[in-house]
Amino acid sequence: MALKKKPVTGMKDMMPAEMEIRDYVIGLIKETYKAFGFSSIETPCVEHIENLCSKQGGDNEKLIFKILKRGEKLKIEEAKNESDVVDGGLRYDLTVPLSRYYSNNANELPSPFKALQMGNVWRADRPQRGRFRQFMQCDIDILGEPGNLAEIELILATTTLLGKLDFKNFTIRINDRRILKAMAAYSGFEEKDYENVFIILDKMDKIGLDGVAAELEECGYAKESVEKYLQLFQEITYDVEGVRRCKETLEGFLADEAADSLEMIMTSVESVKEAEFKISFDPTLVRGMSYYTGTIFEISMDEFGGSVGGGGRYDEMIGKFTGQNTPAVGFSIGFERIVMLLLERGYKVPTSKEKKAFLIEKKMPQEGMMKILNRAKEERAAGKQVMIVNMKKNKKFQKEQLAEQGYAEIVECYCDSIDKI
Repeated sequence: MALKKKPVTGMKDMMPAEMEIRDYVIGLIKETYKAFGFSSIETPCVEHIENLCSKQGGDNEKLIFKILKRGEKLKIEEAKNESDVVDGGLRYDLTVPLSRYYSNNANELPSPFKALQMGNVWRADRPQRGRFRQFMQCDIDILGEPGNLAEIELILATTTLLGKLDFKNFTIRINDRRILKAMAAYSGFEEKDYENVFIILDKMDKIGLDGVAAELEECGYAKESVEKYLQLFQEITYDVEGVRRCKETLEGFLADEAADSLEMIMTSVESVKEAEFKISFDPTLVRGMSYYTGTIFEISMDEFGGSVGGGGRYDEMIGKFTGQNTPAVGFSIGFERIVMLLLERGYKVPTSKEKKAFLIEKKMPQEGMMKILNRAKEERAAGKQVMIVNMKKNKKFQKEQLAEQGYAEIVECYCDSIDKI
């Protein structure tokens, strides 16, 4: 049987043109985020299955690539349930591993701790445009800071990065889980129904207000509660005034601090931002992860037609490991989607290095070859990127390929004219 050439479904091979952009973006991410005081860390790609299945990851917990026990511990014939044969899984995000990491190493880390983590994650998802089963995530998190300075810095760092990649006119959509809960309570929903109500609300951009109303009524919720709830979304504007309206309307259900904090985040970011973008209050923003406790946000880009990043505050997750809650908030960019958009727009990696190629006649004697090698050495020492390659029969096509790769200067080296190089 012939071996399979194509990668496994949901995975992909990466060509040099894409890798050049990926490497550049990774370098720019590290440079930009470190300028904001974030420190790089790394966690294993395999996590304890108990951590991954802790009911913190929402629907992602249904998409785990699970790992069988190894060696003598694996006794499939004696297994009565999954836990008898599975003890680990590939991480589906970087937040759960970060929480375990911080819980294990907090005594050796500064407080607050500003973490930068990049790495592959895996989800047994249905592949589609911009979504794969193995993909790179890029997270920045601030642990140990209870105030909204953390949210402000995360948004400024992320938007500064996107601005450096020539993204403009995108939108940071922002909300607070406390506002979501207050709106539900004000409308008469019971606390036990909040998560289901939010799941339906999260479909607003796909099914509209009438679709949300229909689904809520199908679930058996009181019509007066549904009408009161959806009336809020018709009255609230998607700006700072909308936040103030929430504070006024939801008095008695929403702590003033939640609305005041959200207003401060929005006005602070707007006043000192470096990139061109809008920050918009969005009362329909839910975010699927159940671990969010406060502020939540997403990056929307018209050219993608959806979200290319998001995050929020998850003050209770670390407490699942330590028994003591720790303030925590993070922002993740959709690295794969960002790279895809750059490729689609024909993005060229900026470089200060000149690129030069030597095309060598195949019968070049050793003396001539040594001269070319030494010349290339001198050029590299002077800061140029130099490629030496044997001349092909179709020299015209070869030179066109090199030009596409950015080699502006191409020198043809022949045996009888080596002294002219």
